[in-house]
Amino acid sequence: MITENLNLKYLGEEIVECINCGKKTFRIRHYLYKVPYFGSVVLEVGICDRCGFRRNDVSVIDAGKPMRIVVKIRRKEDLNALVVKSSRATIIIPELGIEVNPGPIAPGYITTIEGILMNILDIIPSECFDERKSCYSKVKEIRKAIEGELPFTLIIEDPTGRSDVKGKGLSIIKEELTQS
Repeated sequence: MITENLNLKYLGEEIVECINCGKKTFRIRHYLYKVPYFGSVVLEVGICDRCGFRRNDVSVIDAGKPMRIVVKIRRKEDLNALVVKSSRATIIIPELGIEVNPGPIAPGYITTIEGILMNILDIIPSECFDERKSCYSKVKEIRKAIEGELPFTLIIEDPTGRSDVKGKGLSIIKEELTQS
């Protein structure tokens, strides 16, 4: 078991009902982790002792009201900005026609903006990587964005307010997310 180091502190664990097998054998360990630029985040690592189902989550401690974060990506360097995305956050890239909505067991994670684009490529159906398919143009656009050749806007809508973005020289707008 991980104990305590300079950046990670074990907070405890709980055993709850597993959403996969329905037995009260899902063990969730909670850690407090200090991330440069963000401060403290909570890491939750869960595994079912019966069926092996796993789930991880991460969230910023200073959660507040539902929030929309809008980031303008203009240069390749902007792709290096750090992102904490909570498990409940939706990712939208209007210029690419992309919206990634969280499912009931979506993970939270810490990555970069480039990492988000790579994750999107990972979930695109494999047939879209075939030049003969109509959806191939979407793959080409995402690859251009990864190379810094296509400016775009990253929008994170988080009903929990537990997501954040940090980067040098970026235009980042944070506004309260209102339900319509």
